Amino acid sequence: MALNDLEVLPRNESGISTAVDVLKQRFGEQLKTSQSLREQHSHTMTYIPSQLPDAVVFAKSTEDVQEIVRVCAEYKVPIIPFGTGTSLEGGVNAPAGGISIDLNDMNKIISVNEEDLDCVVQPGVTREALNEHLRDTGLFFPIDPGANASLGGMAATRASGTNAVRYGTMRENVINVTAVMPDGRVVKTANRARKTSAGYDLTKLMVGSEGTFGVITELTLRLYGIPERISAGVCQFDSVDGACQTTILSMQAGLPLARIELLDSLQVEMINAYSGLEYEAKPTLFLEFHGTNAAVDEQIEMFNSFAEEFGGSGVQWVDSTEARNKLWKARHDAYYAMLAWRPGCRGIATDACVPISKLAECIAQTQSDAEELNLVAPVVGHVGDGNFHITPLVMMDDADEVARAEEFIERLNLRAIAMEGTCTGEHGIGQGKRRFVRLEHGAGADIMMSLKKAMDPDNIMNPGKVVGL
Repeated sequence: MALNDLEVLPRNESGISTAVDVLKQRFGEQLKTSQSLREQHSHTMTYIPSQLPDAVVFAKSTEDVQEIVRVCAEYKVPIIPFGTGTSLEGGVNAPAGGISIDLNDMNKIISVNEEDLDCVVQPGVTREALNEHLRDTGLFFPIDPGANASLGGMAATRASGTNAVRYGTMRENVINVTAVMPDGRVVKTANRARKTSAGYDLTKLMVGSEGTFGVITELTLRLYGIPERISAGVCQFDSVDGACQTTILSMQAGLPLARIELLDSLQVEMINAYSGLEYEAKPTLFLEFHGTNAAVDEQIEMFNSFAEEFGGSGVQWVDSTEARNKLWKARHDAYYAMLAWRPGCRGIATDACVPISKLAECIAQTQSDAEELNLVAPVVGHVGDGNFHITPLVMMDDADEVARAEEFIERLNLRAIAMEGTCTGEHGIGQGKRRFVRLEHGAGADIMMSLKKAMDPDNIMNPGKVVGL
């Protein structure tokens, strides 16, 4: 998406003005219009310029959200749900202005049902807060997109993370949601049963809809027992292909990998400098096994033999919580390590996902593009499910470098789709990747448009995102 292609939708000036006045009367100090706060609520962690809402309302309950939506529906004013603002594709921008609904104050853990392995939470609860609350129960919630994102936002964007290879994404771990729809109705998509054949799967429809169908105000999530043993390892290779082939063989052999992350040699240099590590600058796998003592020992032995076959060396395994946390913190801090590597740059974080048999080829061609276009672009990936992130580090005042980065991302998206993959494995579409929806889904994009029009005929729910109207 070129900077000059950023869409600005028509504004409903009179409707926005009236809605802001009405909401101010009803919500008082819960509604804010300061410039700085509106800028914060259009914050995006990519290079897409901010487009500010006209006001921010801090909701405290489903009833608050329902009232805000009813007013906005009456005056046909856009609504942009806001969690922690970690959107990577302009998902919280307001291209037609409107009302940002901040859900951070809806942060109650309503219930933890230990026997059923589930919990009910409000959307403003963050993943770290939930796991801190669960610490003494022997349970945990495994989805970890890196940022301490809100669970409502994670559901809306169908977030993923390092544990997805074993535990799945938000799609597999949201049992039901409560949402306020564009006409103000409150809908609960399912009950707490682990499976159902009753009607269409409204839960899956809402998960990943990026706020374009409704505002999520409550979620029921799957929980898991904390394993008896957790062991993390680091294995280095002479090539990305060796690391990928080791992963493929491990998957084919049925090794229950909990995490397996690929870092290219440049990314390893960056985390060494930022996190005080001392690994060789080589393609590297960070991985983790969960299970009983005997099972983990067996899994480590099998993995070591597979890695050796493809040139893996220097495998180091650690079990202590402190050592594991240091390793995964370095992985999660990869983005900040990139920014520190090239001071003054902007990291244009993007991702793609392909069948794992195509992963090494896709990464190699993408790295060749970076070299050809003279870009600094480290790779880190959830190699177990074929998903990888690459982040050109761009000086935004250099128009030529920005243009080269845009060409680079274009090539990546088209390559992933051509390899029967997807233009985004977990970042979502937002504004930045909207045009690739039709290239990836063909006539399926028309069905998506039909759903959007049927559910939100006035296009007030996060307009200009995913498919647009």
